Amino acid sequence: MAASCFVLLALCLLLPLLLLGGWKRWRRGRAAQHVVAVVLGDVGRSPRMQYHVLSLAKHGFSVTLLGFCNSKPHDELLQNNRIQIVELTELQCLAVGPRVLQYGVKVVFQAVYLLWKLMWREPGTYIFLQNPPGLPGIAVCWFVGCLCGSKLVIDWHNYGYSIMGLVHGPNHPLVLLAKWYERFFGRLSHLNLCVTNAMREDLAENWHIRAVTVYDKPASFFKETPLDVQHRLFMKLGGSYSPFRARSEPEDPAMERSAFTEWDAGSGLVTRLRGRPALLVSSTSWTEDEDFSILLAALEKFEQLTLDGHNLPSLVCVITGKGPLREYYSCLIRQKHFQNIQVCTPWLEAEDYPLLLGSADLGVCLHTSSSGLDLPMKVVDMFGCCLPVCAVNFKCLHELVKHDENGLIFENSEELAAQLQMLFSNFPDPAGKLNQFRKNLQESEQLRWDESWVQTVLPLVTDI
Repeated sequence: MAASCFVLLALCLLLPLLLLGGWKRWRRGRAAQHVVAVVLGDVGRSPRMQYHVLSLAKHGFSVTLLGFCNSKPHDELLQNNRIQIVELTELQCLAVGPRVLQYGVKVVFQAVYLLWKLMWREPGTYIFLQNPPGLPGIAVCWFVGCLCGSKLVIDWHNYGYSIMGLVHGPNHPLVLLAKWYERFFGRLSHLNLCVTNAMREDLAENWHIRAVTVYDKPASFFKETPLDVQHRLFMKLGGSYSPFRARSEPEDPAMERSAFTEWDAGSGLVTRLRGRPALLVSSTSWTEDEDFSILLAALEKFEQLTLDGHNLPSLVCVITGKGPLREYYSCLIRQKHFQNIQVCTPWLEAEDYPLLLGSADLGVCLHTSSSGLDLPMKVVDMFGCCLPVCAVNFKCLHELVKHDENGLIFENSEELAAQLQMLFSNFPDPAGKLNQFRKNLQESEQLRWDESWVQTVLPLVTDI
């Protein structure tokens, strides 16, 4: 108890000194072309904020990016001399006491810690903040902005309270408090961005917040992967994951083979294997708003169809990502005894993920959105790679996925299984529906992230 009191006293004495030191820095003025970006999450798993930062740097701003560095960001971010990444330390929840107390201690720590980190950085004209998570980031960034004259920009990806509601229920006191907090402090921002028109309308009608829709767009490195690069990727992944390895070794020692491709060392030519498996890819953060039991049930039905003699290929299903439910679903996957389907759950390097999407035959998305108002960025990236998608339906998915044009929308595992059967029948069929979807994506005029950002965001942040 005495030690705890000493720590609290030390913090009370230290905080005014930090405020004074930060105030002296702010009094010296701020750079007109400097922006502070804040992610109270893993920077490497926050692609939209990485894209904001890269676009700001590309168009003349220097950027300080604060966030957790649990996974590696894109090389472009690390190599840009206009971008400084400041690593934040994440406090894990206490192992003792009521859950509400544990959560409260974590929030208070993060608030004080983020305030300290922001005060000892060069202040920016703008503070860009990702929401969610916005507790306690919105209040802290607003307070810092008041002190140093920075304008707070909130990028609404979703509502934090709705994500909490998946775990605790919509009427839990913590969820209701988080909702009040987001609504109250969200109104204090200078500029709001959001990911869909549906969210823009909801913010205006129910939160009295005016926002600008900035659709997620694929970065330039999301594109179809050349066949020789596919082969190198498959050989690399085959070193760790057996589904990428060749089912048999080539007779010619000059040939190198993966599960999908073969390279002739003499001619340097890469070809696709006859009878190769189809490559299905899904990416996830392994959270409650993605029910992967739907995919597993559909795969079981697909497996039965192959056993019943339907003309279907064997299947390699790759599910990428990290998150709290990964081990739960990994256990379910291990309990399956597929004969013609292989499932693996790798965590890919940032540079390998676009290459995998650009090499796949079909993407599957199980994101349902806790609020029903955001769109899955994974589908945006898949479309950037001209990869057709099957996506589970929810409220505003039509803003992204056009059914029977660039992909298919399903409601349950039965519909997904039927779609997999239809798309992979007689695989690989150049006249099939799967190939038609790919051609539609190739022929569509897809704006890339920076092109869209220049049209929508740049005019807002250059009007100082």
